[in-house]
Amino acid sequence: MNTQKKLIELIHDFDNAMLVTKTDDGGLDARPMAIAEATDDGQLWFVTSRNSGKIAELMLDRDVAVTLQASNKFVTLSGQCRVIDDAAKLDQLWKEAWKVWFPEGKNDPNITLLRVEPDHGEYWDNSGFTGIKYLLRAGKAYVQGERAETDEKINASVSL
Repeated sequence: MNTQKKLIELIHDFDNAMLVTKTDDGGLDARPMAIAEATDDGQLWFVTSRNSGKIAELMLDRDVAVTLQASNKFVTLSGQCRVIDDAAKLDQLWKEAWKVWFPEGKNDPNITLLRVEPDHGEYWDNSGFTGIKYLLRAGKAYVQGERAETDEKINASVSL
């Protein structure tokens, strides 16, 4: 399997992510976000309030990072994030559970979409047989006082 396809496959395994934006003083701000949609080209869609701090940060700098983590799978993406006002797309993505944040539903005037367009991604996949092989190598390295090495199937950097 090629690494780009594997990265996209892993992205589809996640329901939540950490979205990292730059603050106006040059710092970084990360917050958990529910993934509204992950597309087959690696884009991520989120729903947020247009009054949130992240919107102000994105007006100054659209460069973002997104991190995704499970017990043995890790993904990081970097790219551009755009604020999208698209009622049809929101209608397509809408989940009733979001009424907790948007009491007026998908017609809430404060709701907007974020679309992350990644240009680079990395993943570490220690699941399945690959993970077992890594654990064996790591155990051997530990006993021998050496450093455990990863391979391309566990860790890959991909341009999107």
